[in-house]
This record gives sequence, C-alpha cells and structure tokens, in this order.
Amino acid sequence: MRILVLLSIFFSLTAIQAQAYKDSIIAFQDHLNEEYRDTIKSPLSHEDIEKFQGHTFFPVDENFKVTANFQRALNPIPYQMKTTTDRVPVYDIYGIATFTINGKEMKLNIYQSHYLRTKEKYKNRLFLPFTDLTNGIDTYTGGRYLDLKIPAGDTILIDFNKAYNPYCAYNMDYSCPIPPKENDMPIAIRAGILMQPEPE
Repeated sequence: MRILVLLSIFFSLTAIQAQAYKDSIIAFQDHLNEEYRDTIKSPLSHEDIEKFQGHTFFPVDENFKVTANFQRALNPIPYQMKTTTDRVPVYDIYGIATFTINGKEMKLNIYQSHYLRTKEKYKNRLFLPFTDLTNGIDTYTGGRYLDLKIPAGDTILIDFNKAYNPYCAYNMDYSCPIPPKENDMPIAIRAGILMQPEPE
C-alpha cells in the first residue's frame, strides 16, 4: 500500500510539473503575440497588425527541451554573419553546445552579438540561429532563432519550444541573420513557431 501511495504522489507531482512547464511555454507564446500586436515593437505593417490573429505553434513537447553540454570558446574569434541584406553584423562564437535529441547527437554554435553585449539589457544574451528539416514545409524557409542566457556552469538549457521566426518571415524590409551551415540540424524540430504567410 505504501508503494502505491508513493507512486501516486510521484505521478501527481510529475503531472503538476508537466502542466507548469506547458503553462510557461504558453505564456511565452502569448507574450510573443502581444509584441506583434504592439505598433511600436511589431515587425508587421500597420495593415498586417490589424489582421494579425496570433501565431500558430507546434504542440508543446518537453522532449524538445534539452540540457546541453556547453564548451566556451577560450579565445573567441569574431565572426561576420551573413544576412538577407548587405549588412554583416559581427558575432563571437561564444561556445559550442552538444546534446542528444530524438536519438541524434547534435553540435551547434552559440553566438554573442558584439553590438548587443554593449547594451545593459542584452549583455548576457546569446543567440542560436538554426535550420532543420521542417524548414519550407512546416516552418519558415530561412530557419528560426532562439535567445539564450550565458550559463553559470558548463551546461546550457536549449528549449526549441521557444523557437521564433526572423522578422524577414513577416517583412522583407528587415535585415535578418542567416543561420550558418554549421547549425543545420539533420532532423525535424517539430517545436516552436510554425510557418506564417510569406511577406509581400
């Protein structure tokens, strides 16, 4: 009987934690939608804001949240990242994340913007642009982005449920970083934001 009670408590706590995680992702999605309704922050035209009904997303899947091993670059070399325009912003390859997802081992470069690190609000932000097998089918052809925080230790949390689109997915007037080929994932990341109507 005691074992049954303990199992019942364990499964109840697990269900509560799973729901709390799902709620946190939905809150992230709601916040993203609010930003796109904001006439100051939104990449959408005023006409498109009026028609905006909110993004669509893959179902929340905790299997796409991973704790990756993180190896910092000892002497980061400035990296000029290509964009959809002639602009070439400078980043450092801040470190390399390695992890296993859906049975596949991945290695991705994590970047830090030279420009954003001079801003107090963004000085601890890292950038993960990536492509995967969903691009052009379920998700934006040009890949997706994740914002991360500089970790305290030698691991970093990567949650693909928070993957979002470049602004160029909505408005070609923007200059968007193109995910480097090193961050092309040979699997389908069925998490995060889905395809949006192509910008005119």
